Amino acid sequence: MEHYIKTTDTLQGKDLRSLCFSRLAVHARRYQRAVSVTCCINCRKDGWDEVPLYLFCLFNTLFFFERCPTCLEPQNLTAVSEFLLLGLSDDPELEPILFGLFLSMYLVTVLGNLLIILAVSSDSHLHTPMYFFLSNLSLADIGFSTTTIPKMLVNIQTHSKSITYAGCLTQVSFFILFGCLDNLLLAVMAYDRFVAICHPLNYSVIMSPCFCSLLVLMSLFGSLLESQIHFLMVSQLTFCTNVKIHHFFCDALQLFHLACSDTSIHTILMYFMSAIFGGVPLSGILCSYTQIVSSILRIPSTGGKYKAFSTCSSHLLVVCLFYGTGVGVYLSSSISSSLQKGAVASVIYTVVTPMLNPFIYSLRNKDIKRALWGTISRIF
Repeated sequence: MEHYIKTTDTLQGKDLRSLCFSRLAVHARRYQRAVSVTCCINCRKDGWDEVPLYLFCLFNTLFFFERCPTCLEPQNLTAVSEFLLLGLSDDPELEPILFGLFLSMYLVTVLGNLLIILAVSSDSHLHTPMYFFLSNLSLADIGFSTTTIPKMLVNIQTHSKSITYAGCLTQVSFFILFGCLDNLLLAVMAYDRFVAICHPLNYSVIMSPCFCSLLVLMSLFGSLLESQIHFLMVSQLTFCTNVKIHHFFCDALQLFHLACSDTSIHTILMYFMSAIFGGVPLSGILCSYTQIVSSILRIPSTGGKYKAFSTCSSHLLVVCLFYGTGVGVYLSSSISSSLQKGAVASVIYTVVTPMLNPFIYSLRNKDIKRALWGTISRIF
């Protein structure tokens, strides 16, 4: 779709005011709500100076994900039908190696997490809240890896770097969805360990099947909400021709930087949502483990302390791996000016972490190992 932009050079005085009010009237009818706001700062010379420009643009962007025409600058823009994913390397000789490496990691990720799901569902001894959350985490890890790796493998195999505009929006949406779901499920699992260690007598009452299902559904709903907000923000961006993304998948933050239109409000909103859906679960995990450590230290016997800590050690290791790699990628991209180095570093939390999760939970858990061997023996 072509973008037609009217600028302040062609809109003056009453025409500008009329356009702003007509756009608000359309939105008001669409959402069936009354919108009462005066026009933007460009209309001040006609006495319309009650609301500054930035408030009008903020209102229009936050509620309608569109921008006032007076906030736009004149640019030569055309429709963008596809983007170019530059990937991890420009060397053609490395492509077969990268293809084999990422295909192997993807297969291990999918197979390992599927085995976890099959083991939990087939063994009645594992029908507990902890393993119920673990199976959902494995399902989210499969989706997280499937969002990015298959497209990368197809591009390497076909010697193409393109991704369609619709495909890029879809990838952004599902990447945020499964990434946020991972984050929220880790927080839910931390709460489960907190109840099991700090309130063991009331564990079966608090962590009832209905409450566990509700926690998973709330995590999924929150992930869908953040995913759709990012989808709407990215879909409202205006891009120039030949958009090159220095990554192996469509990264929302890079899309904001590559947009030709002003993205300051979108960036603020993105960081705000990240603080809510990232900071709040992390705070919950920290609070849960603070109480867990305090309870473990009050156990008199060394054997009791070890047994209590072993029930949450796997989860704690996954949390450190997930958040540690994410923070490391963010810091490396902030320090280094090379976008390609940031893409290489992001492989750790997008590919390596989902692959390692089944090994972390199975190698340190006798129940999982027993169930896995039983599942494998029945299959083969």
